[in-house]
Amino acid sequence: MSLLYNRIVVKVGSNVLTREDGMLNVTRMAHIVDQIASLRKAGLQVILVTSGAVAAGRAEVELQRKLDPVSSRQLWSAVGQVKLINRYADLFHENGITCAQVLTTKENFSDRLHYLNMRNCMTTLLDNGVVPVVNENDTISVTELMFTDNDELSGLITSMMDMEALIILTNVDGVFTCSPDDPDSQLISTIKLGEELDVEAISGKKSNFGRGGMLTKFHIASKLAGQGISVHIANGTKINTLANILNIKKEAVHTHFVPAKKKSSGVRKWLSHSDDFAKGEVIINDGAREVLLSDKAVSLLPIGIIRVEGFFKDGDIVRVKDSNGELLGLGKASYSSDEVLKEMGGRKSKPFIHYDYLYLL
Repeated sequence: MSLLYNRIVVKVGSNVLTREDGMLNVTRMAHIVDQIASLRKAGLQVILVTSGAVAAGRAEVELQRKLDPVSSRQLWSAVGQVKLINRYADLFHENGITCAQVLTTKENFSDRLHYLNMRNCMTTLLDNGVVPVVNENDTISVTELMFTDNDELSGLITSMMDMEALIILTNVDGVFTCSPDDPDSQLISTIKLGEELDVEAISGKKSNFGRGGMLTKFHIASKLAGQGISVHIANGTKINTLANILNIKKEAVHTHFVPAKKKSSGVRKWLSHSDDFAKGEVIINDGAREVLLSDKAVSLLPIGIIRVEGFFKDGDIVRVKDSNGELLGLGKASYSSDEVLKEMGGRKSKPFIHYDYLYLL
């Protein structure tokens, strides 16, 4: 089997893994694991990002009293994650493969040290032939810092691990021109960078058991494609979907986001997903804006800053905006907000954000 990639992330949504009654669809899980096992035996490194813990827990535990959304999610995810990972472990074991559970929270991606530690963990697993099975730790996640859904998590993992492709398995064939339920809707098989689409027409409807929708998938896929990573969105409820996408001799009905030819650096990939972690922002003058958006590789100096919003420390992530309030990018601060207030407008040589730690939209 001739394969497109050597290193991929596979994300499986709740509606692929669960039946209508909320119970785990073990037959479908087994089929997906069998496909991943075949890819592993063909030499691919695969990370599996899986939903399904909350759905599995909901089917297992009946609430004794009414709980708030956070408490009920904690209960169901704590019970369901055990059921989910045990099932994966058994299925991979039947294929002679060891898998490992990796639970994470969005906050783990905010700190560069935690980020690199998590990357090292998964690199070690892959290098030793282990398939990482990743899920959000809903049991301890704070609502304000939760991932939009596991599509966002899979995008972060794909970017962090410098994988070649992300394959999102959902319960529809891909991105459509409007809601898939509309008889006039058509599947978009290929989406290229900069291609103009009616984003508002793309269905934002949430799935029965998941938190996300196609609009979320579209935005995540577009961001990754801009970093030089291929993204495929396909129907995981159909037979051999994963294997057919990766086999260059096959044609699978799905949507492919064509990647940029130039890949982003590791640091910029981290920064590109860090808007939620920004501690503050700086507003720059028109001259600095023009220089940053030019073809030159430049750092942001204190002389170009005209205002500071919020409080941040050296090493925190900050937003960079122009005088009209337009977001230009994100960067890692070399000064605290107090130091910037003292130095802005001055000609101090040390950059506020070094070019290597500056991500421009």
